[in-house]
Amino acid sequence: VQLVESGGGLVQPGGSLRLSCAASGDIGSIGTMGWYRQAAGTQRRFVASIDSNGVTIYADSVKGRFTISRDSGVNTVYLQMNTLKPEDTDVYYCNVVSVDYGSGTFYDYWGQGTQVTVSS
Repeated sequence: VQLVESGGGLVQPGGSLRLSCAASGDIGSIGTMGWYRQAAGTQRRFVASIDSNGVTIYADSVKGRFTISRDSGVNTVYLQMNTLKPEDTDVYYCNVVSVDYGSGTFYDYWGQGTQVTVSS
């Protein structure tokens, strides 16, 4: 199983970026897909998630500015980031939880991370 992220980069305050994360391989039945962020030396923090029914959850710091979506047909999750602020600067990681219904086992997968830098 591989999660490949793209879309990070350098953007000015007030700008936008769109992150993508495509899952490939024998990933099973995908449940919740999400995004987390992490600065060096700190714990990974929740940003947003979307479950298999399309129900979304956001961290308070990004509500109204970020939008998470998914295309289940291609096992891809997106994060549209608008009105970016310098404090949004971090490495962003996608997360996918899948389940093997036969064994009842849940699997937790992570992308390699993509740098988002908001600076003038």
